[in-house]
Amino acid sequence: MSDGPQQGAAPVGAMARDRAVLLAAALPHAAFDGWPIAFEQAIADCAFDAGHAELVFPNGAADLVGYFWQSMDGALADRLAACLRDGMGISERVGIALREYIALLAPHREAVRRAMAFQALPHNAAGAARALYGTVDTIWRAVGDTSTDFNFYTKRLTLAAVVAATLTHWLAQQPTGDDAADAAAIGAFIDRRLVDVLRVEKLKAQARGLAARLPDPLRLLGQIGGLRGGFAGPGPGRGRPG
Repeated sequence: MSDGPQQGAAPVGAMARDRAVLLAAALPHAAFDGWPIAFEQAIADCAFDAGHAELVFPNGAADLVGYFWQSMDGALADRLAACLRDGMGISERVGIALREYIALLAPHREAVRRAMAFQALPHNAAGAARALYGTVDTIWRAVGDTSTDFNFYTKRLTLAAVVAATLTHWLAQQPTGDDAADAAAIGAFIDRRLVDVLRVEKLKAQARGLAARLPDPLRLLGQIGGLRGGFAGPGPGRGRPG
């Protein structure tokens, strides 16, 4: 399908509605048939013609999967706005965010599995990266992160690893049928990952503190060079003692 501009595009509100309609129609199929087939089946179920479907999702199933993750991020932001409270620490807020994210995905477990498999294909790598960034950015903004310096990027990279590990672990676990027990198990996994991250960040802070107390390596090298320069040993223009 074409990535270029389309003629006769529908109004923005209508496009948003049609995206939501196609996603809702595709989700039951995606769990069993995968996203590419689910996209085609959703078009048929919604009685959309192919031209209109291309206006709604120009890149077909790839755009549909991206929209699925975006819709989950939007729902997560709404949930976190309602449940996060003043006085909570950042790690507690992030832990809650990750638990809420898994709870949102839980009804679509197999569709999530299919989405991750679809985006693991090399030609979908860029979409996978955008989706993961969207989720971690949603979480950091929701928990109140206001960094604008280099930490803006390092925090998102760190959380991206935790989100990816959490999703992989969650999908690898067989549901027990006890929702409370399953939620507690994934919650314990999230807590362990966050403790690991905090431990690494603490070690990094300690290393930075130690480095700040060490001599300046350039100055030290300069001093060594000065000592060597003061030794009038044999060399160009110098004679040996007779």
